[in-house]
Amino acid sequence: MPDTTSTRTNDVLTQRLSVLSAGPHRDALTRGLRGIEKESLRVTRDGHLAMTPHAAALGSALTHPSLTTDYSEALIEIITPAEHDASITLAKLDELHRYVYGVLARDGEMLWNESMPGLLPDTDDGIPIARYGNSNIGRLKYVYRMGLALRYGRTMQCIAGIHYNYSLNEDVWRALHAHEQSTATETDYQSERYLALIRNFRRTNWLLMYLFGASPALDGRFLRGHAHSLDTFDADTLYLPYATSLRMSDLGYSNTTGQSALCADYNTLPGYLDALAQAVSQPYPPYEAIGTHRDGEWVQINTNVLQIENEFYSTIRPKRVTYPGERPLHALAARGVQYVEVRCMDIDPFEPTGISLETARFLDAYLLACALDESPLLPAAEYEQANENFGLVTKEGRRPGLELKRGNETISLQDWAAELFAKIEHSAAVLDALHGGDAHARSLATQRAKLADASLTPSARVLQTMRENQQSFLQFALAQSERHAAHFLSRPLDTQAIAQFEALARASLDEQAKLEREEVGSFDAFVTAYRAYTLNRYSV
Repeated sequence: MPDTTSTRTNDVLTQRLSVLSAGPHRDALTRGLRGIEKESLRVTRDGHLAMTPHAAALGSALTHPSLTTDYSEALIEIITPAEHDASITLAKLDELHRYVYGVLARDGEMLWNESMPGLLPDTDDGIPIARYGNSNIGRLKYVYRMGLALRYGRTMQCIAGIHYNYSLNEDVWRALHAHEQSTATETDYQSERYLALIRNFRRTNWLLMYLFGASPALDGRFLRGHAHSLDTFDADTLYLPYATSLRMSDLGYSNTTGQSALCADYNTLPGYLDALAQAVSQPYPPYEAIGTHRDGEWVQINTNVLQIENEFYSTIRPKRVTYPGERPLHALAARGVQYVEVRCMDIDPFEPTGISLETARFLDAYLLACALDESPLLPAAEYEQANENFGLVTKEGRRPGLELKRGNETISLQDWAAELFAKIEHSAAVLDALHGGDAHARSLATQRAKLADASLTPSARVLQTMRENQQSFLQFALAQSERHAAHFLSRPLDTQAIAQFEALARASLDEQAKLEREEVGSFDAFVTAYRAYTLNRYSV
C-alpha cells in the first residue's frame, strides 16, 4: 500500500467502501469469486517421491478441469471452481482431496503436505517430468517443462505452494467507475484498478510471509551440494532461525537467471504487456547456448528470457480466462484484467488441505483493501525495494526489531503491519456487515495475535514442533502428511460423489484421446506458429 499519509489513504479506502456498501450496489461485494490451486507432491508412505504415472482414475492431466499436474508427473495440482464464498471454495477443496486420497491409497501413496519437498531421487534428472500425451499441445507442455529443467533444474520445480485466485464482481468496478466519473472505458478502468491492487500487494506482501510463511526448514539433500547460508538444525535439516518462507526466498523461485533482471511494469496494462511480450521474444545468450534441440528432439520452446509468459515467477499475476489456444497476454490485451492470482502462499502443514478458511477470510479482506486503497505508481526503484523487503521477511521475518525500507526511511515491521491492519480492519468490517457474522474480524484478530507473539506464526510452530518431538524436517513433514492422509481416508466420499468424479475422469481421458485422434499438422509447425508472437492490444 502507498507511502502517503494515513489520513489520506484511509479517506480513499473508507470512501470507496462506503460507496460499495450502500445503495443499489450493496450486494456486489458479496459476489466476487475466489478459487484455489493447490500443488502437492505424491509420495510413498515412507516419504519418497512417487515414481508412478498420474493415475488414470484421476483423469487426463491435460484436460481434467480440477485435477492436473504441475511440473513433475508426481506434482498434482488440485483446482477448485471459482466460488462466491471462501467457505464453499474450501469445501470443494476438501471434497477433491477426499477423492484424490482414495485413489492414491490404492497404490500406497499420499500427498506431501509441505511446500519444501521430501526425499527426491538421488540425481536431478531422476525426477520425472509431467507427461500430457501425444497431441501437439500436450507435447508443447512437456517441452516447456524440459526447458524449465535446463534453466532452473528439476529439483527447484518440486517446490509446492498454494495459489489464491481473487476477483471482485464487475458491478463493483462499474459503481466506482460511475462514482469517480472516470473517462476511461469500463474495461480499462477495471484493469487499472486490478493493477492498483497489484501495486499495493507488491509493496506489502511481506506481511503474508510473516503471517503465513510455513517453510523455515528443508532437507539438506534438496540443495544437492550447492553453496548456501543456512544454519544446521540437525544432521539432515537446514534452516534459518527467524525464517518464514525459504520457499519464497532466494533459495526458491526468485533465484533465477534469465528473468532475474526482469522488472514487470504494474503501472499500466500496456506497460505490463510490453514488458512480458519482450521477455518472451528476447533471446538470452545462456539459453541460446543450450539451443532448442538435442539429438533431434525439442528441449525448450525457444531460447528467450521466458519461453512463455507463465514462466515469469511473480508473487501475484493479473489474469484473464483464456479461450482454447489463446495465450494469456493476448487475452489480457483483448479483454483486460479479470482477476488476480496470488502465488506466494506456502502450504500450511497444520491444515489438511494446506489452507484454512480463516486464512482465506483474511486474504479476502487484505486483497479488498489493496484494491480500494490509494495506489501510487510503482517505479523501478520502489519495485526493487519491495523485492528486498519481501526477501528480508522470508529469511528474517521473526527477528525481533526487524526494520524494513519504505521510501527513503526505515520502519519497523511491527509499526508498518499495525498501519496495514488498521486498513484491513475497514474492509473486514464491511465484509462482515454484508455477509452477516464476524468471520473476517475474527480472522484479523487471529493474525494480529501473531504480530504480538511470533511463536504463533506457522513458521515458528514448525520449528517448535520439530524441537519438541526431536524431528528432522523430513520426520516432521512425514508425520503431518500421514496425519492428514488419515484425516481424509477416514471420511470417504459417498458412492454417488465417487461415481461423479470417475465419470469426470473418463470424460477427460476421452477428450484427450479425441484431441490426439483428430490432430492436424506436425509438431514442428505447431511450435513455429506458437512462437510467432505478436501482441495487438485490440485484437482477440
